[in-house]
Amino acid sequence: MVSTEQIKELRDRTGISIGQCKKALEEANGDMEQALTTLKAKGAEIAEKKSGRTLKAGKVSAYVHAGGALGAMVVVQTESDFVAKNPEFGILADELAMHIAAMNPADTAELLEQPYIKDPALTIKDFVAGYIQKFGERIEIVRFVRLDTSS
Repeated sequence: MVSTEQIKELRDRTGISIGQCKKALEEANGDMEQALTTLKAKGAEIAEKKSGRTLKAGKVSAYVHAGGALGAMVVVQTESDFVAKNPEFGILADELAMHIAAMNPADTAELLEQPYIKDPALTIKDFVAGYIQKFGERIEIVRFVRLDTSS
């Protein structure tokens, strides 16, 4: 039997729906780490299924590091204004801009394979897949730029 506290903890850690968290915990017999692994795999599967959908909305986000000598901008698109205007989608875009400023990826392919700076157990691809799973829409990093006064 999975407790309400376990479901709440997994939801707090992932932001994924209560139903999906409960199901993952039940499949993992209450093992939190196994449930996280299950949700990560499910997120990748959902992202793959949605990869052909049309992107119609999005957000531009910028990050400027303290002192103003380094910054990044990113364009992240999704299928609907409903998701693009969601504050959590804004958090995704902001986190991506900060990551790009810190890690200086050469291109989107390299960015997607980098370990996420705030949780190295996740790649950026996994991080974005979690938001795809959460919102149920295709999300894509369309382009980005990193600016540095020292170069």
